[in-house]
Amino acid sequence: MTLGELARRLECPVEGDSGIEIHRVAKIESAGPGDVTFFAASKYAAALAATKASAVIAGADAAGAPCAVIRSASPYLTFAKALQVLSPERKPEPGVHKLAAIAADAVVDPSATVGAFAVIERGARVGARTVVHPHVVIGAESMIGPDCVLHAHVSIRERCVLGARVVVQNGAVIGSDGYGFAPRPDGSYEKIPQVGPVVIEDDVEIGANTTIDRPAIGETRIKSGVKIDNLVQIAHGVVVGRNSLLAAQVGIAGTTIIGDNVMFGGQSGASGHLTIGDRVKVAAKTGIIASIDAGVSMSGHPMMETSEWRRAHVVVRKLPEMRKQLKSLEERLAALEEKTK
Repeated sequence: MTLGELARRLECPVEGDSGIEIHRVAKIESAGPGDVTFFAASKYAAALAATKASAVIAGADAAGAPCAVIRSASPYLTFAKALQVLSPERKPEPGVHKLAAIAADAVVDPSATVGAFAVIERGARVGARTVVHPHVVIGAESMIGPDCVLHAHVSIRERCVLGARVVVQNGAVIGSDGYGFAPRPDGSYEKIPQVGPVVIEDDVEIGANTTIDRPAIGETRIKSGVKIDNLVQIAHGVVVGRNSLLAAQVGIAGTTIIGDNVMFGGQSGASGHLTIGDRVKVAAKTGIIASIDAGVSMSGHPMMETSEWRRAHVVVRKLPEMRKQLKSLEERLAALEEKTK
């Protein structure tokens, strides 16, 4: 593909030779002839000046590129679109593999793909153009919308609902039992049946080995546009708001409500029965133990506002020096007191 054709498909202007052949997208440090790279942060200015790429995707004010430039108001977003153009996903042919097990009353759209050893149980439905990879299990009466991709070893438990264009990475479990047990008088526990569904709205992506639990009553809901990383645990009855991001190893306890456009950093978590407002940002490893108003950034454990946490962290680093100073002052004070006796 020529650079001019790529720029046209990206709906961006190009500066330089638009006839250059472009074959792939590459990192700015390792790109060579035939590659297009991207520049989105000033700290990579030296790498930009030294790149061997044939072209670079860069912002309107970026300068110093030794090659052709595709100008973009959002270079990182344009980079993502360039990858889609130059490395298009190859979907398997429609049809049901002869080694798949499909219940007699399950409905699989003729344009869908079902791989070997996949299991689709009674009353389940699989939408148009959806790809069900090998060893996927779709439970009874579950509904899978159009244009979804379920990678190998995904489990969709009974009565769960997936909207359109949902991607579930390998080994994820949707609709596992919530963690609910009632104490008996003798100190043992009675399991509370977990019978509510998990509902995944449109354009959600769920990472590998993530688990999203079903509740005893009501539903667990992941709203449209949410992106969930690998190894995330979402407990029973949780609601995750639109376009929120949950990084790896996040844990959300039961019935917590998360607003829209919220960001949870890796290994952070929230206690149960909380409300997290819209646009909240939670730093990595932060423990959320109380509800948070909209638009607040939180860090640390115990949690505090990020600006306050930064000030406190500066003080913590100075504690050894402050301890020495305090000890010196105590010794001087003791000496003065001894003289006044």
